[in-house]
This record gives sequence, structure tokens and C-alpha cells, in this order.
Amino acid sequence: MALSPEAEKIIETGVKALSDKKAEDIKVIDISDISVIADALVISSGNNKKQIQAMSDETDEKLSKAGYDHYCIEGYDSANWILIGYDDVIFHLFDRETRNFYDLERLYRDGKEIEV
Repeated sequence: MALSPEAEKIIETGVKALSDKKAEDIKVIDISDISVIADALVISSGNNKKQIQAMSDETDEKLSKAGYDHYCIEGYDSANWILIGYDDVIFHLFDRETRNFYDLERLYRDGKEIEV
């Protein structure tokens, strides 16, 4: 199954917002063929709590302006892993230690990585 045009727009807008806040190691994984929870994951890292919260704020602001409202934001206060859900795309914003520990890229290795 291919990503919907809506999911592609969410990914494009979100990745631009993350890049604007200097997010590191941004990966997009198409999981539409292997999971029912979402069509795609966007995974990125930040260096500290303030940067990760700024990445979250920028992503939410840019997507809201584009007409997409999140259905959940989890982990904002601790900011070692912030999860933001938009329609069929889930953003995972990590600190390095937490990203290495949970290793979502390995967990979803059967998905298709999309070039950003």
C-alpha cells in the first residue's frame, strides 16, 4: 500500500519543521504494509530537553497552520521521547540515549525507509 497524499504532506511539512530546529538523524519509515497503527513513522533526535521540546513545538505549529491537528502528544514534559500523532503519521522525537534504547528502526525493520 502506498502512502496517501495527505500522509506525504504531513511528512513533508513535519520533516521541514524538524530540520528547521536542527533535528538530527531524521528517518521516515513507511509501515503501511506491516502495521495498523499508522502508515508512517518519522523518527528524529535532539541534543537536549529544550531542543526536543522546540522540535515538537515547531512541528505542531507548522502542521496546525497546514490544517492538520494532532490527536495526541505524549512525553512533552520529560522530553526524552515525545510522540505526536497526526492522522496516519506518528512522529517520535528522542534524545539519543532513549532512541538507542528503544531502537524503533530495528523494531520496524520490515517497513520501507523513505528518503527525506
